[in-house]
Amino acid sequence: MRYSYEYKRNAVELYRHGQWPDTPDGIKAGNFHHKIREWARIEEACGLDALRHKGHNKNWSAEERYKLVARVLAGESNRSVAVSAGIDSGLLRTWVYKYKLLGYNGLVYCKKGRPSKHPDMKKINYNNPRKLEESEYEELIRLRAENEFIKTEIEVIKKEIALREEKEAAQLKAKKQRLSKNCVPKDSN
Repeated sequence: MRYSYEYKRNAVELYRHGQWPDTPDGIKAGNFHHKIREWARIEEACGLDALRHKGHNKNWSAEERYKLVARVLAGESNRSVAVSAGIDSGLLRTWVYKYKLLGYNGLVYCKKGRPSKHPDMKKINYNNPRKLEESEYEELIRLRAENEFIKTEIEVIKKEIALREEKEAAQLKAKKQRLSKNCVPKDSN
């Protein structure tokens, strides 16, 4: 659930005065109280602005990731390092795991997902194609007509090949029948 900045501040203020705000529906009270304590720690470590929802995720460089991982490996707790950096402890845990598994290269950002079949091609915005110039438009019409002509030629050639193969198959069948008639076994009487 996403909470507003004002709601988080009010919840932290109530927590500091020894009170708890009303728990939202569908959330366990223990989980909600844990979240409020976490907000309070984040506010102490990073200031009030750390509770604001960022519009986008920060891109952490490999060097910045390494500094945080080194602090964890030096003995600081995972949670305290994550709170001081303003990130989720699960994310930091993932970075530590990747560092232990792959070393520094595990911290380097790599693009996820299946690689493009044509990496040289730029992504085309089909919703807003650029306007064609007069010469480009004429060339497009000419190429489309040429494409249609080539497609019909290919269809004619395919039909010719199919007819030729059919004719050869009929000739081969006729030849086999003639050979089988000539090879009639002789009577041994």
